[in-house]
Amino acid sequence: MNPRDINLLELRPEIPSARINENMSADERFQNETLRPVAKLQDELLVAVFRNYISKHKNAFYDLNIEKRLNYIENAIQKDIKFRNSLKGIIIGQFTLLEYETYIQNSSALNKRMMNIVKERLQSNIQLLESDMAY
Repeated sequence: MNPRDINLLELRPEIPSARINENMSADERFQNETLRPVAKLQDELLVAVFRNYISKHKNAFYDLNIEKRLNYIENAIQKDIKFRNSLKGIIIGQFTLLEYETYIQNSSALNKRMMNIVKERLQSNIQLLESDMAY
């Protein structure tokens, strides 16, 4: 393993609830070993990027109730392809070379898992997206 890969793996937080067992699919294993720890590591950056997204879309997010805010997050991730690609880059950029090789073998399914995790992280951090919390 090269020094970059070693450093990346050392940075990642452990997630005790992301269990690994021999019965799980390769995609689920990748999700729990790689995607969840990387998303947790990138949590603050993901929130900052979404705050910027809100700002670039005229702060309409702040006028919504909680349910509509949750939907706004989901729609932004699902329907705004440029934004979605940016989020993917934030996660993929933290992969080791071996993880990237695994990812490209089934990127479509893993992208779905990745975006679901990012959506869950943003929705669970919704209080950090309040206008008085922005920058």
